[in-house]
This record gives sequence, C-alpha cells and structure tokens, in this order.
Amino acid sequence: MPIKVVSQGLVTTIQDLGRPGYYHLGIPISGAMDRYAMRCANMLVGNDEGAAGLEAVFIGPELEFTEDAVVAVTGADMAPRIDGEIREPWSSFQVKAGQRLSFDYLKGGARAYIAVSGGIDVPIMLGSRSTYVIGSLGGVDGKPIAPGDALPIGQGAGKAGRSVPERLRRVPGNPAELRVIPGLYWHRIVEESQRSFFEDTWKVAPECDRMGYRFREGSALEFVQREQPFGAGSDPSNITDACYPYGSIQVPGGTEPIILHRDAVSGGGYFMLGTVISADMDLIGQMQPHTPTHFVQVDMDTALQARHDRQAMLAQVREALS
Repeated sequence: MPIKVVSQGLVTTIQDLGRPGYYHLGIPISGAMDRYAMRCANMLVGNDEGAAGLEAVFIGPELEFTEDAVVAVTGADMAPRIDGEIREPWSSFQVKAGQRLSFDYLKGGARAYIAVSGGIDVPIMLGSRSTYVIGSLGGVDGKPIAPGDALPIGQGAGKAGRSVPERLRRVPGNPAELRVIPGLYWHRIVEESQRSFFEDTWKVAPECDRMGYRFREGSALEFVQREQPFGAGSDPSNITDACYPYGSIQVPGGTEPIILHRDAVSGGGYFMLGTVISADMDLIGQMQPHTPTHFVQVDMDTALQARHDRQAMLAQVREALS
C-alpha cells in the first residue's frame, strides 16, 4: 500500500544513489546530495543502501502511512514526529497504518533523508529512481512530490530500534572546510588570487540548490592576461567549451565561485579553478545559506585517503547496525 503525501514541505524529491553513465550525454548523475546520510537511512531500515527514499530540503513533508512500516530519518537536524510525538533521528522506528510522519523546524543542516522499509518503488528510469526535475526523469513524473501523490513502497520487513552512533553522524563544521584539488585552469589566475582563494572566508549564497552552490564575500580573482582563444567568450573567465567534472568550481567573471553538484550541466565555457574532493561533496548538501566556508588545498594522495576514510566510516556503520 502506498504512502499518501499530505504536504510536500518546501521541496521533497525521491532520490537514490543516482544514475551514473550518462553524463557524456548531458544527463547528470542526480541522486542524494548527501549520499552518506542516504546510505545510513537505508541501512537503518534494512534496505539496500541504494534504495530510493526522500530528500527533504529545509522543511519536511507530512506523510500518511496506509500500512505498517519501519522508517529512519538522517541528515539535517529536523526531528521526525509520529502523530506529533518526537522520534529519534539517525534511528529506525515503527510507524503504524494510519499514522502520520511530520517534522520539527530545522535546527541544523539542510537536507533530511527519509528511508522506508522496502524503499520507494517508483519506476526505474535509466537505471535509477532519482528525480531529475530539469530533465523530467525519475521520481513521480519527474517532479518533486506534491499533496495527493501516492508513493508506492516495495517489500521489506525492517527492524525498529537501531541507531547510528553519534560519532558516525557526518555533518559539516562551522566554518565548513571543503578540500580542493587545483585543476587544469588553475594557471589562468595570478598567484595572489591563488593564495586569496584559499585564505579568504567565503559564505554560501542563497543561490544554492541541486545544480550548484554559489559562494560570496571572498576576493575577486584576477586573471592572467591572454589573447582570446578561438571559440571562447570575451570575458577572462571564458574558455573554449569543455567538460565539467562533478564537484568542479567555476568562477564566472572571477567573482563568485560555483561548485557544480548532483544535477549540474556536464560542460560549458567557464574556466574551472579546481574540484572539491569526492569525500567532501556530501557536506555541501548540508550547508545552509550564509555558512562560512574555507577552501583547503590538497593533493591527489590526500583526496584518495579521504575517500578511503569515508568508506571506512560506512563500514563502521554497517558493523554497528549488524
């Protein structure tokens, strides 16, 4: 039996771990902005880690259950309530048929992840159930959930009463730190700008969504003088069109860095000064507007070690819940 959507919150979409393999065709990976939190929510309710759940931004939805289920909410500090009674986040709990799940106001983070035993069983499109709104792919007709929607649930028993230890609940610091490897176009800015990019404190702009996060209040970048290449725009930040890696940082006009995230375009004509390492991309999904942020320069060895450490944390969650 499906879950009935009473209210959608601000923006709530169905997401899993995404649809890799189509970026060269202009179709982004999509999936959960905070994959770590999504995996943990699924583990808590006994699902495969790649099962589809809900990603709620800033304000949670209200959902009515038509059959018994086990639920877990991870990510943002947005306490879940069952018929008004608070339940523990980062823990699995029982929901009975007829009961409603709602949420307290946001106290920290940006995105909450809601997993239901059995997973949300909407049709698979290009290997994923994730919602890519711009491309009208996945989810419920390619759109965020809306009042009146019925969300089908797969088969799954689930187990209530399990919890992710607090030491394994990953959240950004304040100020947040994002590790960056300088990229192919790093040489396009002068040395002073290279230093100031990492020395300045930036702040998340209100323009932050699944396509990308914009940052403000740092120093404008000064570009190395050049002759305009054939096929490139006249602004110094323009290049001949190139591919955009996931996590790459483009700086249109040299003023406001933009980190490309889950639903970003795959290429264009802005230079990229570097790329946020994969281990830190989840943290971006939990950063609110005005969050102070430091970019930290690292090398590939550090990035690979960070990825290993993140995988080790997931292994510890699996062990703790087993």
